Amino acid sequence: MTLQTEKEYNAIVERIETLLQDTNNIENKESKGYIELNILSDLIADYEEHYLPIKKPSLSEIIKLRMAEMGLNQKRLSELLGISTSRISEYLSGKSEPTLKVAREISIKLDIDAAIVLGV
Repeated sequence: MTLQTEKEYNAIVERIETLLQDTNNIENKESKGYIELNILSDLIADYEEHYLPIKKPSLSEIIKLRMAEMGLNQKRLSELLGISTSRISEYLSGKSEPTLKVAREISIKLDIDAAIVLGV
């Protein structure tokens, strides 16, 4: 069996949420709820993989995440990388891509794998 519609998906998600409220369905491998939970979870995983795939984050999303983790604002990032704040703004909005030299600095100073920065 595979899920075909969003309505089926939502109904199964709702049922899973109900099953998760009983810890017996999570811990007791012999319970009917445990078996049902595992079957339904597999159906949801298959549906999500097919209809709701997770996209690779863009470079701008990765930079924004790292900025948040490091407590950086655009001004501080521009100082760290030695480029203008307007250029940082262009990178963060996705309007332009960094040069190879700047990509290298982003990789080193923000500790982001070079393959990710270069999109490979």
